[in-house]
Amino acid sequence: MLRYTAQRLILMMITLFIIVSVSFFVLHAMPGSFITDPKMPKDVREAIENKYHLNDPMRVQYGYFLKEFSKLDFGVSIAIQPKVAVNKILASKIPVSMQVNIFSLLLSIPVGIILGIWAALKKNKAPDYVINILIIAFISIPSFIFASLLQYFIAFKLGWFPIIVTTETTLTWSKFVSIVLPILALSFGSIAGIARYTRAELCEALNSEYMLLAKSKGLNQVQATTRHAMRNSFIPLANIIIPMFTGIMGGSLVIEKIFGIPGMGNVMIDAINAKDYPVAMGVLFWYSLIGLLTILIVDLSYGIIDPRIRMGGRK
Repeated sequence: MLRYTAQRLILMMITLFIIVSVSFFVLHAMPGSFITDPKMPKDVREAIENKYHLNDPMRVQYGYFLKEFSKLDFGVSIAIQPKVAVNKILASKIPVSMQVNIFSLLLSIPVGIILGIWAALKKNKAPDYVINILIIAFISIPSFIFASLLQYFIAFKLGWFPIIVTTETTLTWSKFVSIVLPILALSFGSIAGIARYTRAELCEALNSEYMLLAKSKGLNQVQATTRHAMRNSFIPLANIIIPMFTGIMGGSLVIEKIFGIPGMGNVMIDAINAKDYPVAMGVLFWYSLIGLLTILIVDLSYGIIDPRIRMGGRK
């Protein structure tokens, strides 16, 4: 297992390097400049671009980038917050985004599992039909549609929650209340995904032969379901639940813009629009790192969930 983990870490670093390199060339290939003042003299514009090596050949710019990237230093912002270190910007924005993403995941997992179990136990009955309709609706409708509907009806019409998230940096009760709607908007799709897979796996487990064997040994339906069916049906869920955090983070890019959350989503969109390459690269690196780490955790979690699975073990 240790050798397998080391191999996966090496592959993860290689993949991360490739993603960052491709992102660098794509961002720098975009037309336009971060200097938007049309009245700025040409010599001043060139002097500023030379300062950040933007007039150098692409391979030279890439060399400067790799030199700083090897130290995990993305330089300073050139448009959004000029002369402010990118790492400092990320350090102030990451906790804000993580609050919404983590709460959304904590809500999605238990609710999705409970709905999936309920639908499987009530298969082909009214609760199963209702849950399946909700699953189809939650999967089909994008999260930003839910965000707009919640913002209009719950926040604007009913006034139960603030329309815009408060600007508090620490997690207080008022801050938590203001992020309830973004959490719900991000959770609907995840709840539907978990419920669908839980129902499918549990229905298959309930009809398996080992359930008949468990009942023949004297276990009732509840004991056989909780001790055997649920445990076996939860193994494939690791491949769904853990990467779901990355999906929630991706969806939060738009949700943060709708609710005015001063997190990574706003920074990412603003950096790309402003051609602020250092900030954009820092945000892309962060999202790529989280995505690759979730894949690694999924691979390693199989051996923890089911002792029969030992990837990378000795033959």
